[in-house]
Amino acid sequence: MEGIVSEVGVGVKRGSDELLSSSVYNSPNSGMSSISDGTSNGSDSKKFKVEDAPPSRVLHIRKLPNEATETEVIALGLPFGKVTNILTLKGKNQAFLEMETEEAAITMVNYYTAVSPHVRNTPVILQYSNHKELKTDSAGNQRAQAVLQAVSAVQGGGMPTSGSSASESALTPAPSPVLRIIIDNMFYPVTLDVLQQIFSKFGTVMKIITFTKNNQFQALLQYSDPVNAQQAKLSLDGQNIYNACCTLRIDFSKLVNLNVKYNNDKSRDYTRPELPAGDGQPGVDPSVAAAFSKDSSSLLGKIPGAMNPLSAAAAAAAAAGRVALGHTGSSGVLLASNLNEEMVTPQSLFTLFGVYGDVQRVKILYNKKDSALIQMADANQAQLAMSHLNGQKMNSKIIRVTLSKHQTVQLPREGLDDQGLTKDFTNSPLHRFKKPGSKNFQNIFPPSGTLHLSNIPEDITEDDLRVLFSNSGSTVKAFKFFQDHKMALLQMASVEEAIQCLIDLHNYNVGNNHHLRVSFSKSTI
Repeated sequence: MEGIVSEVGVGVKRGSDELLSSSVYNSPNSGMSSISDGTSNGSDSKKFKVEDAPPSRVLHIRKLPNEATETEVIALGLPFGKVTNILTLKGKNQAFLEMETEEAAITMVNYYTAVSPHVRNTPVILQYSNHKELKTDSAGNQRAQAVLQAVSAVQGGGMPTSGSSASESALTPAPSPVLRIIIDNMFYPVTLDVLQQIFSKFGTVMKIITFTKNNQFQALLQYSDPVNAQQAKLSLDGQNIYNACCTLRIDFSKLVNLNVKYNNDKSRDYTRPELPAGDGQPGVDPSVAAAFSKDSSSLLGKIPGAMNPLSAAAAAAAAAGRVALGHTGSSGVLLASNLNEEMVTPQSLFTLFGVYGDVQRVKILYNKKDSALIQMADANQAQLAMSHLNGQKMNSKIIRVTLSKHQTVQLPREGLDDQGLTKDFTNSPLHRFKKPGSKNFQNIFPPSGTLHLSNIPEDITEDDLRVLFSNSGSTVKAFKFFQDHKMALLQMASVEEAIQCLIDLHNYNVGNNHHLRVSFSKSTI
């Protein structure tokens, strides 16, 4: 199943080889008898190809699930402008949606070409209709008109007028501008920035706070207006951010205002860029803060080819998907450069990049020892490692990580001594992600100053671990055992120190064949 930011082509492209079924227009029960634009002749309509349909404010939606409601169909169009008419063909799992302007319809089709539209977790096909407007028989379409009226009232900020009893409870005025978001099946990390990109499609996102509760990633997100929260909930609840995982569960929060103290990777107040980052947290780049303070969608607006902030948000969301999920057909090989050639080894790169995927091979370049090729298990893992490690500091140098044009890392010919610069880790027992659905997928976080330790033997004390992690000249600022003493959090003086300690001490034998497991944590002590 495709998700919100999947890269599956839909819309016009997806339907380009399918024909509009003439039966939609010819069926006496279709309710379309009053619409005529020359498609009543069966043979003509069979020849009519979807890709030839010029832009129109009427959109044709197909492959709807049986139980789809008018509200859910209308929700597809809500973020893009006013929906002025709807016609559902229940028996055919199809619907026609009329937008107020052609521009709104074009934006909607452009967005859903990059981002698969879903109704009730089912992908649907959306394309331009060859009708320029919907002339529906109002007597037979009362329920749909009532729902539309309710939506218009919500969009306009007013109450639905009497006679709209058929509208659904989802359309009652939004109780709060704050949404509570829970993410299920979190096999890929979801960052605060990804949430901002997705939710800003529905209005100005003012504040976001992320946290973990009951072992689940959750967020509170505040819009400038409750109506925006209403529309986002209606459109996004139950959708997947990435293919078949990271499902959004959205409710209104009891809070009506969020109090954000720090701007960092866990919380953000876009209205107050001057807030501090907090202790040991990576802060927001000043240029980013300046851009957000002018307009929360201004960064999104700089995406080339973006028609307006809506399609810019769509492009940004698609970009966020690519960061985590990679281009199909791209290789799983990365090029890391600006490495400290005095200190870097294939083993150290295996350990660090192994936090984000299963490293297969590493080759430090013979003629350029500050660069290395790292082959991950697949393109998704390569994208994940690149997005988290590019720009991080390792051995006093800021490393650069990009996708390599190589498809694989070649091993040296047998009998050739390459001074240990190439290493094959294909059968390493230290791969973190070998098991499908492993819990490790849910614990992938950016490098941070706090480390998560596990597999600690009972006889190891806090002092033992503090000494171990201070040996290389690092400073342990804080320490906290979990209740069972098998796990602990340990806060280093900097992210660079934490990176070095993870490289040095992941899989370290602390006695009795207990090998310490070290990961980056998203918590602070």
